[in-house]
Amino acid sequence: MAGRGWDEIAVEAFTGFREWRVQHPRATFKEIETALDARLARVRARVLADAAMASAARDVGAAPAAERPVCPDCGGRLVVAGQEERVLTTSYEQPIALRRSATRCAACGRRVFPPG
Repeated sequence: MAGRGWDEIAVEAFTGFREWRVQHPRATFKEIETALDARLARVRARVLADAAMASAARDVGAAPAAERPVCPDCGGRLVVAGQEERVLTTSYEQPIALRRSATRCAACGRRVFPPG
């Protein structure tokens, strides 16, 4: 796991939420929920990013050719076509940058990222 760990980010989120709550003692239930969700979304995004980067799809070239994913269109074997970065957005509007293997189908030429 690169950078700050999950525990540190979670503590930061809860500390920030406690501080926010002290500053907003008359907040409605919805406002409290929104403030909490915003902080937890950052923790969630970090866990998602780390889990995605731990996937075998991160480096398809490291797997034996017979174990690599196949094309979702034609079923042909995917070959590594370099590394690419893609920024995905979570359901809580948090951007996650993933750098993983990009692949190309040896049979039909379709590019697939991330594979699998």
